Amino acid sequence: MSGDRAGTRGLAALKRGLAALKRAMYRDGRPNGVMRLWNRLDAFAYGARWLSPPHAAVLKVAGRRTGNLTSVPVAVTRHRGADFLVSMLGPDAGWVRNVRAAGGHAALRRQGRETPILLEEIPAEERPEILRRYLAGAPGARPHLRLGPSAPLAEFLRIAPRHPVFRVHERQPERLT
Repeated sequence: MSGDRAGTRGLAALKRGLAALKRAMYRDGRPNGVMRLWNRLDAFAYGARWLSPPHAAVLKVAGRRTGNLTSVPVAVTRHRGADFLVSMLGPDAGWVRNVRAAGGHAALRRQGRETPILLEEIPAEERPEILRRYLAGAPGARPHLRLGPSAPLAEFLRIAPRHPVFRVHERQPERLT
């Protein structure tokens, strides 16, 4: 029995260590060099027709300073018939600031198809259920939110102001006249 407990404690310590490592790779809300490379690989895979998991996508948005298009791998959360994007890194994540500066105008590339979108920010008090659903489908975000999907809804309400959530609306492509 004591061996089982030691194994369980060891596994819990390993999970805590990996979570701390993941948080360290995104210090100050920005990915370090390793994570930037990993994100580029994810963006390639998520945008491809055959390599992409159904919930994975690439968000494309104009940079707030340069105007250059940036691509970020994201997990799309489906909740009550709508799609949402969640910032695991909080309001200072580059893509969040770019989306706000662009008035919500962006594009989402999923399974080889790119769609123009408008992102609508959801008020903090409406985020808890969406955050819970997000963590159920994006386990890699758990170290950043420091909750699991089975945490009480009150805990999600507590962290909601620190994690922007955007509803995805499809929009018509702009025409050049």
